[in-house]
Amino acid sequence: MAQIGHFDATQVAPADDYSPIPPGEYAAQITDSELKPTSKGGHRLELTFEVSDGPAKGRKVWANLNLDNPNPKAVEIAQRELSAICHAIGKLQVSDSQELHYKPMTIRVEIETQEGYKPKNVIKAYKPSTGGLGNAPATGTAPTAAASGASPSDGAKPFWANKAA
Repeated sequence: MAQIGHFDATQVAPADDYSPIPPGEYAAQITDSELKPTSKGGHRLELTFEVSDGPAKGRKVWANLNLDNPNPKAVEIAQRELSAICHAIGKLQVSDSQELHYKPMTIRVEIETQEGYKPKNVIKAYKPSTGGLGNAPATGTAPTAAASGASPSDGAKPFWANKAA
C-alpha cells in the first residue's frame, strides 16, 4: 500500500482512450499545430485533429507533414497534403499554421498496422465539411504556391519556415 495524499478525481479528467477510431469519414477540425525538427535535419508540421461529431466526438487524430526535408519526395507529399487541407477549409493562402485551426472539414481515417507497433490512425483524405459545422469552402479553385507551402514569389518564407525549431 502507498500513501498518495488526498486525490480528487473530480478535479482531473480521466485518461484518454488511445485506441484507434474505426475507419471512416469524420467531421473534424485542427485544434493544434507545432513545427518540430526531424531526425534527418528538416522540420515537420504536427497537426492535431479533433473529431467534432458522432460517436468519436472529442477523439484526436494526428498528421505529420514533412515540409522541410532532405528527401524532395517527402516534401512533395507534405505540400500536397497541406494543399488538400487548405482546399478542404477554403483557405488557400496561409502564412501561419494557426490559420488552419478550428476550421471544419471532413477527414477520411484508416487504421495502419506495422510489425512491432500498435495499430494507429492515419488520415488518408481531407474534404470540405459536409455537416452544419461552418462555412463551406469555395470549389473549383486551382492550388497556389502559398497553398502548397511553396515560397511566395516575393521571396518571403512560407509560414512553416518561420517557426523556431
